[in-house]
Parts: sequence; C-alpha cells; structure tokens
Amino acid sequence: MDNDPKHTSKVVAKWLKDNKVKVLEWPPQSPDLNHIEHLWAELKMCVRARRPTNLTELHQLCQEEWAKIHPNYCGMHVEGYPKRLTQVKQFKGNATEY
Repeated sequence: MDNDPKHTSKVVAKWLKDNKVKVLEWPPQSPDLNHIEHLWAELKMCVRARRPTNLTELHQLCQEEWAKIHPNYCGMHVEGYPKRLTQVKQFKGNATEY
C-alpha cells in the first residue's frame, strides 16, 4: 500500500489505524518490478514509431507489434529480475537504473 496521503482514502487510513494494521513504508518513486510494464513500454515505443492516425489503425498496429515481441525479450527481463531486486533492496526501494 502506498503511504502517500493523496493515494490513501481517509476512511481506509482510519480503519487501518483503528485496527492497528502496520503499513509498510514505501517510497513514492520506487521502481516498478512488474515484468509486464517493460512489455507495455516496448509495445508503446514500437506503435508510436509507426504513427497511427486513427483508432482502427492503432488497434491493428498494437496487434502487429505485440506479435513481433519475441519470447526471448520476456525471458531477458525474467532472468534479470534477481539483479534488479538486489539493486532495489540496496537502494531501499528508491529509484534505480531500471
């Protein structure tokens, strides 16, 4: 759970406090370790480079570019996860090069 007050409902925050639920401190700019985010970024870059001009073309290009992403690209991110996780721990959850 994000501890930033602007992201926390006052009702939820009160309930957590009243029920003595310990909330972990989490930096607001911590890196995203979700593998799918890297895929979305790759897809976005490839589609943007092709400059779709309407919604139909955007849909078509998304499908085409998604199909081009090789499974090795996904594997590369999964294999690099331990290194990223170690760096996140080292930086105590703050931003890393990833």
